Amino acid sequence: MKDKIKQLAAKYHPDIVAIRRHLHSHPELSFQEVETGKYIAQKLAEHGIRHEHGWGENGVVAYIEGNNPASKTIALRADIDALPITEANDVSYKSQNQGVMHACGHDVHSASLLGVARILHELRSEIEGTVKLIFQPAEERLPGGASILIAEGVLENPAPAHIIGQHVLPALETGKVGFRPGMFMASADELYVTVRGKGGHGAVPHDAVDPVLITSHLVVALQQIVSRNCNPIVPSVLTFGKINSTGGSTNVIPNEVKMEGTFRTMDEDWRAKAHVMMKKMAETLAESMGGSCDFHIMKGYPFLKNDEELTLRSRQHAVEYLGEENVVDLPMRMTAEDFAYYSQVIPACFYRLGTGNVARGITSPIHTDTFNVDEDSLLVGMGLMSWLAVRELEGGEGRGLRDEGFKIKKL
Repeated sequence: MKDKIKQLAAKYHPDIVAIRRHLHSHPELSFQEVETGKYIAQKLAEHGIRHEHGWGENGVVAYIEGNNPASKTIALRADIDALPITEANDVSYKSQNQGVMHACGHDVHSASLLGVARILHELRSEIEGTVKLIFQPAEERLPGGASILIAEGVLENPAPAHIIGQHVLPALETGKVGFRPGMFMASADELYVTVRGKGGHGAVPHDAVDPVLITSHLVVALQQIVSRNCNPIVPSVLTFGKINSTGGSTNVIPNEVKMEGTFRTMDEDWRAKAHVMMKKMAETLAESMGGSCDFHIMKGYPFLKNDEELTLRSRQHAVEYLGEENVVDLPMRMTAEDFAYYSQVIPACFYRLGTGNVARGITSPIHTDTFNVDEDSLLVGMGLMSWLAVRELEGGEGRGLRDEGFKIKKL
């Protein structure tokens, strides 16, 4: 079976590269993936693969049914949306949608999963159970497409025993993959802060209430919440990446200052406590300096925790497919992913796919305007994921939905 998967991956590789390039040339932002969803559905239809288009409006769910399809179901997930970045690469498949770019590798994820669909569809008479392929929209924007699809029932009828996802990692050479069982990625909240004062002439600050000064104190004070209240063994990050005044100038004190940031951690109790502390400190400090503060927290994705048993099994299956030298262990990351929603509800494994090639100069990080991938990574992307699905279907019964997991309400 392993050799058959590798042979089919090599056979379909040119087609999957072409699909990846089409997707890369026609990126669409979160909640706007209209043509992307149609294209994915069209490719599945061309090969007679049963699918449903319209999950989360633009998402697609496909089904590969082997022998005894009701015996066990495994879910595989790819995200399909792009980022608001203007591409700087000089390639034939450069983005044709100005200001939008597949700078996070979702084109690779989607193309790889279409490759998996073709491989497993051809081998369906040799596998047991069902593989559910989830082409998910809106990973990059809150509330996250995963939460929407879960609320719509994507983990039901049939209910998968496990879910597996992959994500590009340009720091890892093509041909390699990385795994981490247990806690892997952080929760992510967005902070929107408005500090209000009283504008005036910069030469007479005593006649004004300076929101710029209040904001500068606030940025420093908020950092102390993390450094002096969080248990040092709990990873946490507080970053403000945008500060703008309204109407200020070299000699003009503005009426208000707005700033935006992110708070990330891997402990839900501390997360909730920090929300209260940040809001209280911001409002109290601003008031003590004569101003006021609106501190809005948009609660984002939960932390991503890989199921230890599933991830260790998947790592071993990757060794079987790629060799020990091509499977690495990864550290925890403070980046976030809405795949975390699945991991809160069902046993999940989220691993990283090497896409870098130093010799060819393919080294740019994700979320940059020069991000690109070594397209040989698509061989591993579709081949390994097919192998992981087959090996999981061969295994024991899954545990089903977690009783204690994160509960998704209808949106």
